[in-house]
Amino acid sequence: MSGSEGPGLPASALFLSVEGVEGGGKSTLAQRLAARLRREGRRVTPTHEPGGTAAGKVIRHLLLHTEGPLAPETELALFFAARAQNIAEVIRPALLRGEVVITDRFTDSTIAYQGGGRGLPLERILAMDQAATGGLRPHLTLVLDLPVATGFSRLKGTDRIEQEADRFHHRVRQGFLRIARKEPERVVVIPADGTPDEVFRAAWAAVSARLG
Repeated sequence: MSGSEGPGLPASALFLSVEGVEGGGKSTLAQRLAARLRREGRRVTPTHEPGGTAAGKVIRHLLLHTEGPLAPETELALFFAARAQNIAEVIRPALLRGEVVITDRFTDSTIAYQGGGRGLPLERILAMDQAATGGLRPHLTLVLDLPVATGFSRLKGTDRIEQEADRFHHRVRQGFLRIARKEPERVVVIPADGTPDEVFRAAWAAVSARLG
């Protein structure tokens, strides 16, 4: 499957991703979108990264809870390993069944975190992305944007990446915004410092427009 418009996909297939900095409410929004789409009569498969599969859960633990440092290149490889398994086991089969797939994070997170945050070359990330995903991209990406400090004030726990310095997370935020400026036809930035209902209404407007 090459790109979000992979050959043989049913017309009803739709691939959505929810992205953004820590504490933006991605998981909550993904759940609400899935519920609304189901009420609209759509079949929905939710997933998340890193994770979404048995192998992905093991990789998630390595990435987020390993004691001691991980080299940026190791981190990058692990994220793509989890993503490749998620595509093979969850995302591609659901799209081929004509379902809506909603993922909490995808390749844009890798570009923002390992590229913008860690400083790894974009060319290296894109080469690994091509190998792991075949160029698969969401039809629509919602980036929940808010100040880093606001996001961290909402967090209940911290993992290895959440514990990075503020300057790291500021670079990540700018990474997401660069992606949005570069691909406005795919990426919609939604202010996430409002109420959950305000965020949902803005997100649903973007999804509804894509559904037609």
